[in-house]
Amino acid sequence: MQIHHIPWIYTPVRTVLAIWHQLTKTEIPELAKCSVLMRERSRVEETMHAMQRAGAGHLQVISDFDMTLTRFAHNGKRVPTTHNILDNRLLIDEDCTKKMRELLNTYYPIEIDACRTAEEKLPLMVEWWTKVHELLIQQRIRKDMLAQAVQESSTMLRDGYKLFFDRLTEKEVPLLIFSAGVGDVLEEVIRQNHVFYPNVHIISNYMDFDQTGVLRAFKGQLIHTFNKREGALSHAAGLTELQGRPNVLLLGDSLGDLTMADGVSEHQNILTIGFLNDKVEERKESYINSFDIVLVQDETMDVANAILRYITSSRHK
Repeated sequence: MQIHHIPWIYTPVRTVLAIWHQLTKTEIPELAKCSVLMRERSRVEETMHAMQRAGAGHLQVISDFDMTLTRFAHNGKRVPTTHNILDNRLLIDEDCTKKMRELLNTYYPIEIDACRTAEEKLPLMVEWWTKVHELLIQQRIRKDMLAQAVQESSTMLRDGYKLFFDRLTEKEVPLLIFSAGVGDVLEEVIRQNHVFYPNVHIISNYMDFDQTGVLRAFKGQLIHTFNKREGALSHAAGLTELQGRPNVLLLGDSLGDLTMADGVSEHQNILTIGFLNDKVEERKESYINSFDIVLVQDETMDVANAILRYITSSRHK
């Protein structure tokens, strides 16, 4: 029996294991979490390495806001979206709350229905957002009450959000927040969490107030979950801060968020992270087939922070 041959057989395996060990244990152990799903791990690794070699100067981050940068739930209770934060007696009456909830119960199941195409959902999403905005305009919401409504709400950014925002501003990487929510409320949330830095840019539905500070309309083109591509092409493409940054880290919680990078001209590498917050079994397959990395019911920014730390580090160039 020739035992001395065995180490030669093991050598390539050891090399592969060493590389695997280095990536999972030393550099990005967060990718080994059981809540992390990847269709093509090798492609994810290649993309990260390419982005890391190019460095922070070639990177931009594009992220959804509600249920992506904010938590989906806390202690078993849903965390309010920017639209839900407006459900406060300071701003709207009981009848408006009731009507908004009825709309949510009608249209949210359609938004997350894995059996319907984006094309089928699109007119219904326009219908939903338009009805909600009409209800809000009727309430004559006061601009000076928004900050208090945010303060009184149970809104929460994901655990690790400060590391995320701090790292981006420290490395001078622009963060484009692309939201179908309410821009004025979104700004107030990040302001009250002390992370509204100069590198943060926002595309969202902004309120239009009259001279007395009362809501009279919403500005510009309506942004909903499934028309972010149009917004990306018309707004994001015009942001000079994003020029010359062909590598994109994209974060979202809806398949519609995948079009947020469509405004990036001459992109080289795009790495997408999808937060699968709800209806996991029904939607798991479509998310794994669409996003590079899927995070199942993960209320933290841990994976995004680890990837960001890796891409923006100057090691192994």
